[in-house]
Amino acid sequence: MPNSGYLERILRARVYDVAIETPLERAPRLSARVGNEVRIKREDLQPVFSFKLRGAYNKIVQLTAAQKARGVITASAGNHAQGVALAAQRLGIRARIVMPNTTPGIKVEAVHALGAEIVLIGDSYDEALVHARELEAAEGLCYVHAYDDPDVIAGQGTIAMEILRQHSDHIDAIFVPVGGGGLIAGISAYVKQLVPSIQIIGVEPDDAACLRAALDAGRPVRLPQVGLFADGVAVRQIGEEPFRIARECVDDVITVDADEICAAIKDIFDDTRSIAEPSGALGVAGLKKYVERTGARGKTFIAIDSGANMNFDRLRHVAERAELGEQREALFAVRIPERPGAFQTFCQVLGKLPVTEFNYRYGRDDEAQIFVGVGLSQGGKQRAEILERLQAAALPVLDMTHNEMAKLHVRFMVGGRSGVEHERLFRFEFPERPGALLQFLTAIGGRWNISLFHYRNHGAAFGRVLAGLQVPASDAAKFQSFLDELGYPCCEESANPAYQAFLR
Repeated sequence: MPNSGYLERILRARVYDVAIETPLERAPRLSARVGNEVRIKREDLQPVFSFKLRGAYNKIVQLTAAQKARGVITASAGNHAQGVALAAQRLGIRARIVMPNTTPGIKVEAVHALGAEIVLIGDSYDEALVHARELEAAEGLCYVHAYDDPDVIAGQGTIAMEILRQHSDHIDAIFVPVGGGGLIAGISAYVKQLVPSIQIIGVEPDDAACLRAALDAGRPVRLPQVGLFADGVAVRQIGEEPFRIARECVDDVITVDADEICAAIKDIFDDTRSIAEPSGALGVAGLKKYVERTGARGKTFIAIDSGANMNFDRLRHVAERAELGEQREALFAVRIPERPGAFQTFCQVLGKLPVTEFNYRYGRDDEAQIFVGVGLSQGGKQRAEILERLQAAALPVLDMTHNEMAKLHVRFMVGGRSGVEHERLFRFEFPERPGALLQFLTAIGGRWNISLFHYRNHGAAFGRVLAGLQVPASDAAKFQSFLDELGYPCCEESANPAYQAFLR
């Protein structure tokens, strides 16, 4: 379909039977901080706390009478599931939602409350999708795709229609979260037909950047694995139709890390007193990174807050990482001589800077390792100055601010080094379901001795573990085969400086 055809589809989309026209709110604090006019499109205020009901309803309401009589089915771990369930409830038709076993209870309960039939199967969206397609064929149900469907894309495009109506003055850029691509396809197709001067900028997590990968390759490509922090956009491959539109209508794609997303969640809270889910905060995170990269000033930017389906117990992790994402905290590993007065010298170097974290344990007769967090008021420039001061004082230092293993695990484990023979260190992800940790321990520890282990619940669908295993060189090939059979995403961290400094 030519992109011009989407203009009429969007103008005729049936969404307001279930959706509301969400406000376009000014973000005064963020605007002042970044030196640009920032407005946030509050899709988190929809009845299901996400934009997804727009596309789901627009698709389902246009089904034939025969299709509606048979019912609809979809696979989803969250927001799309609620959109389909609400649309089906309003239209009085049957809905089956296939969800992974790892889906947070709050989302399962929300779908159940809307009257949909729930099937829990597998540990990932991909497994749920396979089963949903099997049920579609076996029971003659109509599949409602989350993003790769023209009617779904048109439903999401009504957000752009509202933005241009709500803000008739000049707009420089709109920042849009990207998962499967339905949202950015709908917004960009509409905007580029009417006001092509507005830049449409996609924002993806750096560990789930399927649109960036597709644009680089010139076609949709399947990522080998994706990070799960921003679960609402944890999609391995961009949709075919969204990619076709994005290639013509999207001006740029920005990737952001988990710390930057957490900082954006805090920014949205500061201005609206609402809590965005990680995928919902992508637009703000990308906007801030764009301003930092380009030095833009005096522009008008709009960020889509796409959803607020956040588990309460994830807020602890978000709060911990927001300061790092805002560059208001730095983490250092500092080696000091083990002698009287060394601590005093170290503290004098830091001066009156606020210490946010301090971990130390005696390790050797001649030197000690300290893991320290320092509060910043001037961002990265101040962090670089602290590094220079420590080096000038002859205190060897490593900057751990961007070391994921250090932030996720090591900061909670500092306590002396073991010197375990043949130890190799790995980070693993495994499905967070009842009994999963025990199952993981049984599998990983059945053949090789576990010499180190750290797990901390982050309220997400997947648990993250740091594990040390004693693997003699002669077992290297067997161990690699074991990892391949285990099938969990993993990353070896044996050479990580945080491990070498504090745990080895």
